[in-house]
Amino acid sequence: MTGRLEGKTALITGAARGIGFAFAEAYAREGARVAIADINIERAKKSAAAIGKAAIAIDMDVTKQQSIDAGVAEAIEKMGRIDILINNAALFTAAPIVEITREDYEKVFAVNFTGVVFTLQAVAKHMIARGGGGKIINMASQAGRRGEALVAVYCATKAAIISFNQSAGLDLIKHGINVNAISPGVVDGEHWDGVDAHFAKLENKAPGQKKKEVGLGVPFGRFGTAQDLVGMAIFLATSEADYIVSQCFNVDGGQWMS
Repeated sequence: MTGRLEGKTALITGAARGIGFAFAEAYAREGARVAIADINIERAKKSAAAIGKAAIAIDMDVTKQQSIDAGVAEAIEKMGRIDILINNAALFTAAPIVEITREDYEKVFAVNFTGVVFTLQAVAKHMIARGGGGKIINMASQAGRRGEALVAVYCATKAAIISFNQSAGLDLIKHGINVNAISPGVVDGEHWDGVDAHFAKLENKAPGQKKKEVGLGVPFGRFGTAQDLVGMAIFLATSEADYIVSQCFNVDGGQWMS
């Protein structure tokens, strides 16, 4: 039995660990070849080795155009083409409004939004030039659906992703390129351990307290996991999603309805 992505190739940013790595593993199981693009190339190599021959590691810093262009070119050279892009690389930050620093603001926007714009652009140019369309999946967040008092910058980057996803999808569908997004809720793992540490400091909570409180607030009854997002990531990359354009899908255990 062949996989749903048999013969396809995918580039996934920030895929050396966490959600990105779960996507890479799932895509490989479905028959795709996967380029694990990450700023931590040594970890990317280990992650690719863990998947096997279906995966390669790409050194990519999405805050640098030269690195984006070189990484996309290397992925094309090694895999022959890019059929699917997942813009997954992201950073989290938290601070009261009056304590946001320009340095932190620029760093988080550079990864979470600017990096998405120009990685998408580089891959879209390739897809248009070779013809045949493609699938682009942007990682948004429920944080982009509403503001949070201590998470203004991160929320703003994800709101920007939701808006950009709509515009890019409308522009690129004429080339047969479907652009859609996934909006997770709270997802357990290294990322949320860092989030919890931020809130422990800002809200004077014990380590783990914020995480417990947030988990109890999910209607489904628990934190999400990277595996909870895999099904949507596979579906949006298949021909089954050909008629879906510019949408942002909540996969969050019922935290947000739209």
